Amino acid sequence: MKNALIINTHHPYPFSEGKLNAELVRRIDRNLKDKGFETEHTATSEGWDDERELQLHEWADVIIVQAPVNWMSVPWPMKKYMDDVYSAGLGGRLCNTDGRTEQAPKDNYGTGGVLHGKKYMLSLTFNAPKEAFDDPSQYLFQGKSVDDLLFPVHTNFRFFAMEALPTFACFDVMKNPTIEDDFQRLEAHLDQHFKLV
Repeated sequence: MKNALIINTHHPYPFSEGKLNAELVRRIDRNLKDKGFETEHTATSEGWDDERELQLHEWADVIIVQAPVNWMSVPWPMKKYMDDVYSAGLGGRLCNTDGRTEQAPKDNYGTGGVLHGKKYMLSLTFNAPKEAFDDPSQYLFQGKSVDDLLFPVHTNFRFFAMEALPTFACFDVMKNPTIEDDFQRLEAHLDQHFKLV
């Protein structure tokens, strides 16, 4: 049996109750359980215990971060979660500091991760339309991809030696939602990329 930690990073706002992210979490949970996974959950808006989260990171074969993209990144409780939990794991639980040695203090920065063989996946919801990405003629992202935008989040997991599964994203969820299509795409994405996890 494989183990999956699903982190719901939604933070409530008056214009966003979190129903879509909660439903995506529910569907991810069901899909993975149907594949034989055991799942655990964290909701960053409800708080967390650093020690429990470290134990879950050590236990999990895969970590799924379900996040609405707020101001070009994950919501602030997830940023605090990373500051708290990931800093607590610096001493060898998640990484052995930053991987450098006294003999070579300028080499190998970021290679101290100890979670080799573990995977992670970002599942994101955007107000932005899909067409805003990967197109140099678009004003804001200037041809950058979704993964370019979330590069700092990817880098945190790489710091622990984790491997990325392809990112899933729902676009334009506030102005032009295609929720049923998003749900179908999510199932296909999980079916494709979790066969080998």
